[in-house]
Amino acid sequence: MGFLDKLKANSQKYGQQLNTKKGQFKNKDFAQASMAMCALIAAADGSIDAAERQKTTSVITSNDILSIFHPDDLRENFNNYANKLEQDFSLGKVEAIRAIGKLKGKDDQARAVIQIGIIIGGADGNFDPDEQRAVRDACNAVGIAPAEFDLDV
Repeated sequence: MGFLDKLKANSQKYGQQLNTKKGQFKNKDFAQASMAMCALIAAADGSIDAAERQKTTSVITSNDILSIFHPDDLRENFNNYANKLEQDFSLGKVEAIRAIGKLKGKDDQARAVIQIGIIIGGADGNFDPDEQRAVRDACNAVGIAPAEFDLDV
């Protein structure tokens, strides 16, 4: 099975796993970490263009797992992290990773955020190396081995 086929299969699997547990994730830290992850993926190459921002927002607001949150709140949080990443990528990345890191020790929630990052990264059919690096950074922030998600270095 090729990488893209594996990515599509894993995205479907992750979506199904998350959907069965989504009630457990209704808290502020999870919402913040999810939007930080989405912004990191959108800005993985160092910038976020308007089309990328719109595409990511569309995926966020149509995602079953994130439907437990009000879409306007998700958009606001995503835009907050995205704006910080655009203004100063390094500082924005630190803040986004810090939000994700708050889930360390909450393994189900942390894995869910990682899975959301993989789903967002693969939404366009191209989970590129920059996006993979962003997900690996998030894995490290929550203490989960990237290899668990087939993201070996």
